[in-house]
Amino acid sequence: METQVKKMKNIAIVAHVDHGKTTLVDAILKQSQTFDERAEIVDRIMDSGEIEKERGITITAKNCAFKWKDYKINLLDTPGHADFGGEVERSLMMVDGILLLVDASEGCLPQTRFVLSKALEQDLKIGVVINKIDRPDERISEVIGEIEDLFLDLVTMLDKDDYDLDVPIYFASAKEGYAKVALQDENTNLHPLLDFMISDFFPAPKVQTGENLQLLVTNLTYCSYLGAQLIGRIQRGVVKKHSQYVHCNKDGKNKTYKVSNIQIYDALGTIEVDEARAGEIAIVAGIEHALIGDSLTSPEDPTPLPRIEIDPPTVSITVSVNTSPNSGLDGEYLTSRKLEDFLQNACRHNVALKYSPGNDPKEFELKGRGELQLAIVFEQVRRSGFELMLARPKVLFQEIDGTKCEPFEQVVIDVPSCDVGAVTEALAKRKGLMKGLIPIGEDRTRLEFECPSRGLIGYRGQFLTDTKGEGIMSSQFLGYRPYVGDMLARQNGAIISDRAGKATPYALFNLLSTGRQFIKPGEKVYEGQVIGESTKTNDLNVNCVREKHLSSMRTAGKDVNIILPPIQERTLEWAMDWIDSDEWIEVTPKIIRLRKKELQKNNRSTVRT
Repeated sequence: METQVKKMKNIAIVAHVDHGKTTLVDAILKQSQTFDERAEIVDRIMDSGEIEKERGITITAKNCAFKWKDYKINLLDTPGHADFGGEVERSLMMVDGILLLVDASEGCLPQTRFVLSKALEQDLKIGVVINKIDRPDERISEVIGEIEDLFLDLVTMLDKDDYDLDVPIYFASAKEGYAKVALQDENTNLHPLLDFMISDFFPAPKVQTGENLQLLVTNLTYCSYLGAQLIGRIQRGVVKKHSQYVHCNKDGKNKTYKVSNIQIYDALGTIEVDEARAGEIAIVAGIEHALIGDSLTSPEDPTPLPRIEIDPPTVSITVSVNTSPNSGLDGEYLTSRKLEDFLQNACRHNVALKYSPGNDPKEFELKGRGELQLAIVFEQVRRSGFELMLARPKVLFQEIDGTKCEPFEQVVIDVPSCDVGAVTEALAKRKGLMKGLIPIGEDRTRLEFECPSRGLIGYRGQFLTDTKGEGIMSSQFLGYRPYVGDMLARQNGAIISDRAGKATPYALFNLLSTGRQFIKPGEKVYEGQVIGESTKTNDLNVNCVREKHLSSMRTAGKDVNIILPPIQERTLEWAMDWIDSDEWIEVTPKIIRLRKKELQKNNRSTVRT
């Protein structure tokens, strides 16, 4: 039998990437007087990770709590990028309602559809906030129509005929700190939205009656003082400090532990309590080897809750210890054992990641939702002092009814109207099929494609070049469809150093006609290292360490002034997009290099197939 906890709400904020979730959470926490008046508050305070601050995106879901009119609201800020959809799925297990943010100009995009479908599947109450209504290019009336169409489409698709489509819509500017029920209302503050969050529209936490504990583990963390901690919402009963409870894992092997510490969320931090009751989101210490999806129960009734089920990975990448000639110069951790420990820990904390050993003892395979998610993992590995090598991301094929199938994605692209031709041509080469073309305003166009996932690997960099940085591209996993044939990973070949040494300005200047270069003068190179992209389809071996001899200087009346073009910054995402199947990315804490898997030029062909 279910009952409700009074004076408490558990709500998640979800949206497509860059629609203003974290900015809205900032404004809510400030206007609910969660912080002291003298406290210095930075922007996007919930994006606490170093990589999150650098990139301006939310990567992991985060909890906070605040008080409003005698109500405690546990608020979850979730990622908006499709690659981090696993974070959204497990976060929805802890809440009873969501606020769906939609940009007043961009409208409904793929991740909007994804998060809304997951919320409808779990029968959560949904309120809509149209954010950024102060944008000069806002198109609020059209966006309202898109939202209504999206609800109707998903309700029909999910067979939720009894769902109430009279969804409340609020209008807000998170940046300016106001929300209102109607567009003609004054721009004052966020109080109308805060009052809506504690209204009867969002139910109080639904819990099972009874004193026997049931808690579903939805996240893991670690404290140097308390050790491993599990995070989850208590579905039934009460958890008490220094009491014995049963940990139920996925193998059905139950083990009893004593809870050593209990904390609950308070503002951006936590406070220690002696017990936590049903409906509360608790942080529990003392349970070893817990995984996301496990349950914590009372010994009197060790019945686990249903495990978290999320969409499967679609992309994998092979990772290896660094075997390059420059191995060991930068990193602290070089062994396969340390690398395996890091990958296992990453999979424990993220249910969307899957890890498996490779055929070679030095190699492992990590599977995830997309190349950005995997790039973030390896950026964390790199910053932890590791040296490693990465292969080109691969999509995961499946055989369905005897037919080879591959993952497809729905791609939604907003570009200046003058760039429609270049984008359409590029995606056509990558087996993309146009499904829609809609003008947005006077000078922008929205394109919708269905494209195989492997066709999108390596395209984002070209897309930004084709649209001069003004294009917006987002995608959503559609499912598996029949294999559409072979395609080259990239159109051009690689420029490869044929010997070891230090790259010289003289050599690089004379190689400018061969293609785009990736290295700067003075960098140490080795045989087999990729130093640029050729203008031709096949690979090219070159000498980039050649020096200008004194005899050459005396043959002319004056020397040539060597001017080299600027070199693009080498990032993990760029490298993963660029490399082909016969190449590695060498990753160290200080530098990213590209290399051939076979270093010696006599043992590899320059012809690409």
